[in-house]
Amino acid sequence: MSWFESFILGLVQGLTEFLPISSSAHLRLTAAFAGWHDPGAAFTAITQIGTETAVLIYFRKDIARIVSAWFGSLLGRVSRSDHDAQMGWLVIVGSIPIGVLGVTFKDQIEGPFRDLRLIATTLIVMGVVLGIADRLAARDETGGRHRAVRHRKGLKELGVRDGLIFGICQAMALIPGVSRSGATISGGLLMGYTREAAARYSFLLAIPAVLASGVFELKDAGEGHVSWGPTIFATIIAFVVGYAVIAWFMKFITTKSFMPFVYYRILLGIVLVVLVGAGVLSPHAGESGG
Repeated sequence: MSWFESFILGLVQGLTEFLPISSSAHLRLTAAFAGWHDPGAAFTAITQIGTETAVLIYFRKDIARIVSAWFGSLLGRVSRSDHDAQMGWLVIVGSIPIGVLGVTFKDQIEGPFRDLRLIATTLIVMGVVLGIADRLAARDETGGRHRAVRHRKGLKELGVRDGLIFGICQAMALIPGVSRSGATISGGLLMGYTREAAARYSFLLAIPAVLASGVFELKDAGEGHVSWGPTIFATIIAFVVGYAVIAWFMKFITTKSFMPFVYYRILLGIVLVVLVGAGVLSPHAGESGG
């Protein structure tokens, strides 16, 4: 991998990690359209450490408060009914599904799941799901001529059941094209949470999963055509860009809907189906050199 490729892929990772459009799919597609080798699951997981570092810094006050309360509850200094202490446990519970499935389907994640036909399908299907979830949230928030505004839940109403469902939704993002934020936010909206609450928990829930995945894949970094230098460079780029994107996105969702991302996902998926179907793009483009 050249330094230019690592710069572009780091930029793509930073731009797409927090948006509900799938960063892993965009890394895969960028390489396929540019005629580069597929950067692979290890490269993707390690560069995500950069974007998750951005989450750690952006939510540093929330994270410090949650970690402090969680440890305090273990030592008996903080009540276990404390909201922040409970959030610590809920993040742990919500991380179980992706941990189990990530290890179980590791070979599929690094192989068959990266087929462009599957990515096109997940882009479209999850785009439709996100669109439905967003419409339901908008209807509750605005009401209508014959419908009153309905209360939507915040994080203080999050329980173990919903936390586990959030976790199952996050685990779906092991398939490129699903999107970690897209799946968890959609799940949150369908369960009746506000956009801001669903997005905030989505980002907090991703921290242990992404950091663990990145550390686990460190042993595979530097193998094949992807060397350590470009991987680290791409991770730094992803961090810088990712921080700017998460700050923008958290402001965006307070007043805007997710429909622009829905239209984008569906359009990109259709274009990909047409290109692969017409033989312009191989479903395994770039994989031979990965």
